[in-house]
Amino acid sequence: MEKKELINSGKVKSVYSCEDDDKVIIEFRDDMTAGDGARKEVMDNKGSLNAIISTKIFRVLEENGIKTQLVDLPEKNVMVAKKLEMIPIEVIVRNIATGSLVRKYPFEDGTPLDPPLVQMDFKDDEYHDPMLNDSIAKALKIATQEDLDKLKELALKVNEALKEFFDKAGIILVDFKIEFGKDADGEIILGDEISPDSCRLWDKETLDMLDKELFRKGKDNEVIDAYIEVYNRIMTDEEKEKYDM
Repeated sequence: MEKKELINSGKVKSVYSCEDDDKVIIEFRDDMTAGDGARKEVMDNKGSLNAIISTKIFRVLEENGIKTQLVDLPEKNVMVAKKLEMIPIEVIVRNIATGSLVRKYPFEDGTPLDPPLVQMDFKDDEYHDPMLNDSIAKALKIATQEDLDKLKELALKVNEALKEFFDKAGIILVDFKIEFGKDADGEIILGDEISPDSCRLWDKETLDMLDKELFRKGKDNEVIDAYIEVYNRIMTDEEKEKYDM
């Protein structure tokens, strides 16, 4: 399946149309960004690692009854996906208080959150992705109350499935950010990616970071090694032989 017109070029991915109008081609680039794109580097194999890890995670979620836009991964950094009308909301699920939650609220860093905290942000770089509540989302006409309830329900289902999945790999799922879109029938489906770019992942024993936070903290030389560590822990031997990363 060949790329046709560029539909959207984000910070780290490019989305193209293809001969099948119901599908898109998502190219995961080797770009790494932080601070709303203010800081940017290129890191070898980063795009492929994220594409492969996202594909693995999406397949795990599909096995748990959660629909995703994934169709196939014909190349290491190229995903064929169902075409969705993306909802401009980032849904964040937090299992442990850290990062911006600790900076903005009186939580102690590392505090477990039970039940998990579900947060929604307006996905718009111009406004720096501000936090939403249901009233603002509805006033902006980006989602109905039914949509918002469904996003929260699906996000918590994703969280339960991934906490167990990562735990078996010796990894703590601290928090993550996901996005959803609607298919041609109006059904809300998980889209975009789930990778070390969009999750906080800590080693279960050492609490070492295995995610993009290393880049945010200027530890550039440790980032790809961390992504490879996640890859090695979650992939089967057969998958590792296939992708040869």
